Amino acid sequence: MGKITGFLEIEREDRDYAPVAERVKHWREFVLPLSEQELRDQAARCMDCGVPYCHGTGSVEPGTPGCPVNNQIPDWNDLVYRGKWEEAARNLQSTNNFPEVTGRVCPAPCEASCTLNIDNNPVTIKSIECAIADKAIASGWLKPEPPARKTGRKIAVVGAGPAGLACAQQLARAGHDVHVYEKHAKAGGLLRYGIPDFKMEKGIIDLRVRQMEGEGVTFHYNAHVGVSVTTDALLKDHDAVALTGGAEAPRDLPIPGRDLDGIHFAMDFLPQQNRRVSGEPLGAVKEISARDKHVVVIGGGDTGSDCVGTSIRQGAKSVLNFEIMPQPPEHENKALTWPHWPLKLRISSSHEEGAERQFAVLTQKFVGENGRVVRLQCIRVDDRLKPVPGTEFDVAADLVLLAMGFVHPVHEGLLKSLGIALDPRGNAKASTGDYRTSVPNVFAAGDMRRGQSLVVWAIREGRQCANAIDTFLMGSSTLPR
Repeated sequence: MGKITGFLEIEREDRDYAPVAERVKHWREFVLPLSEQELRDQAARCMDCGVPYCHGTGSVEPGTPGCPVNNQIPDWNDLVYRGKWEEAARNLQSTNNFPEVTGRVCPAPCEASCTLNIDNNPVTIKSIECAIADKAIASGWLKPEPPARKTGRKIAVVGAGPAGLACAQQLARAGHDVHVYEKHAKAGGLLRYGIPDFKMEKGIIDLRVRQMEGEGVTFHYNAHVGVSVTTDALLKDHDAVALTGGAEAPRDLPIPGRDLDGIHFAMDFLPQQNRRVSGEPLGAVKEISARDKHVVVIGGGDTGSDCVGTSIRQGAKSVLNFEIMPQPPEHENKALTWPHWPLKLRISSSHEEGAERQFAVLTQKFVGENGRVVRLQCIRVDDRLKPVPGTEFDVAADLVLLAMGFVHPVHEGLLKSLGIALDPRGNAKASTGDYRTSVPNVFAAGDMRRGQSLVVWAIREGRQCANAIDTFLMGSSTLPR
């Protein structure tokens, strides 16, 4: 724990943001870090809780309290409080392959389950985690950890998102020859092509890729398994295969006017801007821009928020964000929810930058002129999501972005070519016990197995899948689950 009386003496203080007028002019991160002394003070607030829900219960069920990767949060809080940063970094990276990522983009279920959150003053766990990870990078502590011996086994990891990268790194450190196949030009998956640079700059992904290359991982880019790389060749050339692609099939809105120009999925829009920032060619795709447009983002989650912030920075005339669910309460009932993740109103940094949000709205029709969308016909819905007669209204729209989530992995190509059995939701069927699919020697983890989820769950599943593959090939494993 930190200081015995720290939580009584020290008020919660968290990172702040650069002013809106300043930050919307660029694509860089804009979080203002705490000083080292402020971080040590905040770490001192960590209590001797007895049962620290913050570092997770080990359950595989979503919505369970705490950290899915079981970060030893009280331990590294105590180390930071005592100024032992390098030891804190070793502890943090023993459970989390990419804390510099989760310290930026994780919604922090650990803070929701913190004992001090009972009165809305949880320890600033996410900020401390990010500070430890960034200090490790700045201090040169982030070095390759190659294995002492090689096993002679060769493994393919398909997909270089957080699940695939975590799986590959763990397997390489166990001594296996790991080959990562990525359909895009660079590694990272949604970390690189979905999350905007203003939330997470991509240099930290490049650092991890270089570390993994130093550990013996081989990356194959522009290698689309099931399309440009045959699954037969993959199975023939490797002792085991891990499928760690994402849940990339988006939820559509099949209403009248859906075929009009100017209506796009979020993941047709966001990757283009990330490629512009990095200087990567857009390729043979239709360019999408929010400049000088009235933008409507349909979907109130993280992807919708990312579309909002990106549209504002591109110079949209206006940004309207619709959510079909009713507006949640500003504060949860702690007696009913703690230490579980609460349903409450969350306002992202992008929402603060000038977007209008409306809840309980159903879009019924896209209306166009000359083949392009010009407005939406909408209606209010009740708590059962049923339309309320007499509440119809129209809004102007030059660009509509559909950010309503993802239903399952893409089935064409990889999954169909391999003949992978699917679960009732359309995901690759595999249990968290051994992560094995219906095809011998083929495993599945991350969003491809569990459906759309958080980065931290992807890291957890990638690590556990690595343990399962190592056990399958070697009879036992020393890799942590």
